[in-house]
Amino acid sequence: MNKTEFNIRLYLSGVMEPWTDRIDSTGKETPQRFILNAMTELFDSLSDDDIELIRLRYVERLTLSEVASRYLLNECTIRNHTNPTIKQVKKIIKQATEQAQHAREVASI
Repeated sequence: MNKTEFNIRLYLSGVMEPWTDRIDSTGKETPQRFILNAMTELFDSLSDDDIELIRLRYVERLTLSEVASRYLLNECTIRNHTNPTIKQVKKIIKQATEQAQHAREVASI
């Protein structure tokens, strides 16, 4: 499982928030809290249908073909509805990773 799938599964399963709170209960902007906040903002902006398509792909692990068959849609349509969100999740993870790296560099000085 890659970082993108892992974070989507954590978020959609409801595990990400309590996990983030256990890591840091200060409320500071840790990389984990950044990911949680950014993903909350992202997923709050999506339609229920788009969230369901992402859930089927990344939590249920259905293929594009299986999701398309279930909704009687073309695979390209499914891809067009899910890819922008997946790209955003990847960007969020990258930003959090860079934040963590920067914090480690500053702490070691």
